[in-house]
Amino acid sequence: MLTNADIAELTDLRRDLHRYPELSGSEHRTAARVAGLLRDLGADELWTGIGGTGVLAAFRGAEPGPSVMFRAELDALPITEADGLPHRSTVPGVAHLCGHDGHICGVLGLGRLLSRQRPQRGVVWLLFQPAEEDGSGAAAMLADAQLPAFDYGFAIHNYPGLAQGQARLQAGVMNCASVGMRARLTGATAHASEPEKARTPTLALAAILPALLALSRGSPGEAAYRLVTITHLSMGVPAFGITPGEAEIWATLRTSTDEGMADLRQQAMGIVRDAAVDRGLAVDFDWQDDFAASVNDPQATALMGEAARAAGFQLSDADLPLRASEDFGRFGSRGRCAMIFLGAGADRPPLHAQDYDFPDDLIAPSVTLFHALARRLTG
Repeated sequence: MLTNADIAELTDLRRDLHRYPELSGSEHRTAARVAGLLRDLGADELWTGIGGTGVLAAFRGAEPGPSVMFRAELDALPITEADGLPHRSTVPGVAHLCGHDGHICGVLGLGRLLSRQRPQRGVVWLLFQPAEEDGSGAAAMLADAQLPAFDYGFAIHNYPGLAQGQARLQAGVMNCASVGMRARLTGATAHASEPEKARTPTLALAAILPALLALSRGSPGEAAYRLVTITHLSMGVPAFGITPGEAEIWATLRTSTDEGMADLRQQAMGIVRDAAVDRGLAVDFDWQDDFAASVNDPQATALMGEAARAAGFQLSDADLPLRASEDFGRFGSRGRCAMIFLGAGADRPPLHAQDYDFPDDLIAPSVTLFHALARRLTG
């Protein structure tokens, strides 16, 4: 188990990571810091630069056995942190407001324990993923030939609004799939006194917005669940003398399943295309922040549940699945995976709030849970 010195050092590390956050795909200092600490722990193998800035370390047992992966995320958010913390972000407009700094310390804490007592069998992989926040990091790591196969994969996410000592877990969907759709409508401008001479997207927008919103239905967890959120609109330029000739619509699409997402994409594009054609407009699309549904494997979930109870957590499936997305879902294509949400405090600000800070006293329970899983599978 962790010593008091371990906990103090991991707490100091988390606060240091919090002071120096890095955005998705630019986690160079964070990755270098993690890799250096893993070298100091004597990891049997160490890879860097996987899928960008990803880091992977192996702690091997003497006997054949399963390969078990534990994941943490390296990136922070493009949000200005509120004043007040002594370890407040030093990077303007960037902050660890999702708790990834704490997740890193949970996996590194497991590395400390493994460095003192190797697995008896198999191998434990400690994986540090870049670019979780924009949904691109897991796919990039999976596409990298350096990433080995694994039998099981596990991750935690802190869950503010839920008391510490409580946890949320279920087999099946844990987080919804989502994607950002940006549609550009292009026509032709004219003088504001002669709007009939323009090909303007004004009426197209008026038709598109209610039709997109009408696609929303059901509740998370239902196969038919759909949610469309309009996140940004723009049209023309800020001038009174010009009838606009172009517009952009940004919308986030959300479903419980990847199959549902494929259908929702086609429906959303059809609505925009039909409205554009009716009014003589060209249209093109691009897609960003593409997250697969995060689905817990039943066998991995059962193992996670046993370890969580052994670590003292009280489990429930209330509030699941979450509408928010998680890039961990893509690792389910490689092995049996499960994620658990650990209570970060009932009165703590929500994730992505300007005053959110991962609770330091959740580090040790995270390590205890991970270690219990590692011991169950690799001895």
